[in-house]
Amino acid sequence: MRSSSPLPRMSRRGRVTIAVLVGVFVLFTLLGWGVQAWTDWLWFDEVNYTQVFTGVLLTRLVLFLAIGLGMAVIVGGNLWLAYRLRPRLRPHSVEQATLERYRMVLTPRLGTWISLTAAVVGLFAGLSAQNRWNQWLLFRNGGDFGVKDPEFGVDIGFYVFQLPFWRYLLGVAFTAVVLAVIGALAVHYLFGGVRLQGVGDRMSNAARAHLSSLVAVFVLLKAVAYVLDRRAMLLEYNEGAKLYGAGYADVNALLPAKEILAYISIVVAIAIIVFSNAWMRNLVWPGISLALLGVSAVAIGGIYPWAVQTFEVKPSAKDKEAPYIQRSIDATRAAFGLAATETTPYAANNLTPPGNLATDTSVVSNVRLLDPQLVSETYTQLQQVRGFYDFGPKLDIDRYGVNGNVSDYVVGVREINYGELTDQQNTWINRHTVYTHGYGLVAAPANQVVCGGQPFFVSGFLGEKTQEACSSQTEQIPAKQPRIYYGERMEADDYAIVGQSDPNKKAEFDRPVGEGGGESYTYTGEGGVEIGSFTRRLLYAIKEQESNFLLSEAVNKDSKLLYVRNPRDRVEKVAPFLTLDGDPYPAVVDGRVQWIVDGYTTAASYPYAEKVNLQTETTDELTNRGTFQLAREDVNYMRNSVKATVDAYDGTVKLYEYDDTDPVLKAWNKAFGGDLVLPKAEIPVELSEHLRYPADMFKVQRNLLTKFHVTNPGDFYSAQDFWQVPNVPDAPDSGQKQPPYYLFTQFPGQESPRFQLTSAVTPNGRQNLAALISGSYVDGQPRLEVLELPDQTRISGPVQVHQQMTNNANIRQQLNLLSSNQAQVQYGNLLSLPFADGMLYVEPVYVKSNQQDAYPLLQKVLLSYGDGGSFVALADNINDGIKQLVEQGKKAGQGTSPPPTTGGNPTTPTPTPTPSGTAAPTPTPSAGTPPPAGDLAAAADRVQTAITEVRAAQASGDFERYGRALKALDEALTAFQQAQQAAGGSGASPSAGG
Repeated sequence: MRSSSPLPRMSRRGRVTIAVLVGVFVLFTLLGWGVQAWTDWLWFDEVNYTQVFTGVLLTRLVLFLAIGLGMAVIVGGNLWLAYRLRPRLRPHSVEQATLERYRMVLTPRLGTWISLTAAVVGLFAGLSAQNRWNQWLLFRNGGDFGVKDPEFGVDIGFYVFQLPFWRYLLGVAFTAVVLAVIGALAVHYLFGGVRLQGVGDRMSNAARAHLSSLVAVFVLLKAVAYVLDRRAMLLEYNEGAKLYGAGYADVNALLPAKEILAYISIVVAIAIIVFSNAWMRNLVWPGISLALLGVSAVAIGGIYPWAVQTFEVKPSAKDKEAPYIQRSIDATRAAFGLAATETTPYAANNLTPPGNLATDTSVVSNVRLLDPQLVSETYTQLQQVRGFYDFGPKLDIDRYGVNGNVSDYVVGVREINYGELTDQQNTWINRHTVYTHGYGLVAAPANQVVCGGQPFFVSGFLGEKTQEACSSQTEQIPAKQPRIYYGERMEADDYAIVGQSDPNKKAEFDRPVGEGGGESYTYTGEGGVEIGSFTRRLLYAIKEQESNFLLSEAVNKDSKLLYVRNPRDRVEKVAPFLTLDGDPYPAVVDGRVQWIVDGYTTAASYPYAEKVNLQTETTDELTNRGTFQLAREDVNYMRNSVKATVDAYDGTVKLYEYDDTDPVLKAWNKAFGGDLVLPKAEIPVELSEHLRYPADMFKVQRNLLTKFHVTNPGDFYSAQDFWQVPNVPDAPDSGQKQPPYYLFTQFPGQESPRFQLTSAVTPNGRQNLAALISGSYVDGQPRLEVLELPDQTRISGPVQVHQQMTNNANIRQQLNLLSSNQAQVQYGNLLSLPFADGMLYVEPVYVKSNQQDAYPLLQKVLLSYGDGGSFVALADNINDGIKQLVEQGKKAGQGTSPPPTTGGNPTTPTPTPTPSGTAAPTPTPSAGTPPPAGDLAAAADRVQTAITEVRAAQASGDFERYGRALKALDEALTAFQQAQQAAGGSGASPSAGG
């Protein structure tokens, strides 16, 4: 009698239906992959970087096949071996009778089942492996750093290039062995090699030999893991020192423990094979061996290091951890380019405005008044002309030499914003064939305003200029090709179809002319993918899911498709191994508008170096406001190795080597043929004049310097000299960090003005100024400089200075007049400028009407010198403000301190030369002498400032800050009462009172 199958059979129609559905799914999946690969190839061919496409694709394919086949062979081979080692005779039992039904189903097609299982395992393993293409390329092409780690004396290149891939391969091997053990055990059980019931041994000799061998291989892999763990310990977090890298307990306890455990693992692996097969032929002693390995791991690798850390390190951690803290300090400074930082003491002991402020030409004349974030709206309203043009939420800062004078310029590109097209304009034809490009790079000097607070525009004009006083009559920064086909406002689906077979037919809107009219244009650049043939049109119709590629007459035999039009996306596609700065910026180079993008090479396995999260470290007030937020990537090595350019007209991408000593960039360049990145010597001179210190790199370095400027391990452990980045001065309770700012200025110790990125830092937990950090390029090399103030400095930090200036009684009255129900006051960048052994603070004040389409206008400038509260001015321009400060300084030298004043209409802030002089130091009133009236006003200002801080601290919920604010208020009230008494005639000192 024929036994029934435990599984029902599917009908022929059902099998055919499933086969068809699977076939359709596979067909469309392969079609999608094929279309994507083909169009990618065409795009890479357009930009002449096909070596990146083929290199990444082939590497992915090789890893997919190698790891996938390897995993499939190991798992499938062990399944087949388990079947071949099955016992021919099995004792009768209920268990075996039950399993017999499944054997009858599986045995006729066992090869198919094993192959299918191995294929599934190999597929998932291969898919996981192909994502490791970057690790493999570095593993294969990486070289030496020329620096050895402080513990083993191994070159850093091993940790950066070799260790990550070795650890991945070890993980693959562990996975393969575990899956092989599970699969083999299942097959042995199914075919009687392993039994739970019946008489005799529960496991056949063949099954025991097979499974014990696999377990022995697993234990041997564990020995390899212990060896790699010893190296990887230099990358782990040291809880005792609050730094990365192996500490005292790790080096003196855990490292030897790992070595001992590696030897024990080898002995246990041998014991498992010997006791299981050659001697006792049972699992008792192998089990005991595994248990001993587990106990050893806990005792030697866990309890012993814990005991050393608890009883030996913690009682004297400062001394014990000192050498390892020093290792972390040195490694971090080397890994992030901080080792060459120049630190200069800056006394800042001059609290009185010097007379030469009025005649200075290196700092004052270059003070930037235009805030790139605020004046973006002004650019849009005054230079937009059409509603679909846009400058973005934040402009950029660059420097240009005009008429022999180099200075800062606020620059923006007039781009097409497809989101602002009207419903009538937003058709497929208009969106992709008519409104294809923007026009012009608009620039204005950063230190100049005209016409009631507007920028003085000098470039980017759309047509012939009329006689206007609010802008230049000629292009001072001329661009031979002003059209913008590639820009930051472009989204992924903002492709453009350009090119015409009829030279007389121009379909693209070029620029507005006259009243409501406009000129037309036809793209003539080399960029773009040709889509004139039916095959190409069909290809992109499938890719974009748009039938107009086939049906529209706008697509002709000479048409080109421009896509991936955002410059940052374009560079990222060409160089997927780079981490890109979040703030690309445009520049006119050789008459063409070029987008400049800074590229970083990073690593996460530099021994002893501090590990930071790029997204966390680079986020501040401007993040996602015209800048891109970086990904949440943890790194402990970073170099600005590449300067990339994207031509705004034809999309040409070029990668220039900027750090010619970076081993990581050398490895990537070698991986893609050796000529992917152009040598530094080939950077055009005109382009090099517009390269700037990258913002995100500077933020990471600045944040690290708040701790790692301390190079003594004992001081570092105590953390008393750490700094912090202050919050936004005009909104300190927002929790947003003050962004660094670009300036063309000269700091103490510098031979001439430089274009540099600067930031103020304050002591940790306090608000007075601690240091100024700047980053610039000198002779093509990056230079970080720190001006460090004394620990007990009286100089206020940015938040304090803003509060002191805006809470001054006279200034507050003027600011209140500017703000009303019809307008609001907005504050620009608060600039911290060292000058004449003191500190000059400048903060532009904008006023924006609440009317629709209003834009901010620069109306006033706040200035302060010294400690932030003694000498303050609110003026209409820099010139008047400097005069006020100098006058206050002179009167202070004569024993009086006048209140701040205000003056005239906004004009260009070039200072008018006045006789220079050195102010005398402020005299200290002697006992019995009534103080000047200014002391009473200053005491009142101090009370008002303290009240404001109490309110802000209470709103922030920071109880520690609230307590400090209350204490400061009490001191301010006491000082005010004393000033009142002194002003009323009671001038006797306490000692003369009786």
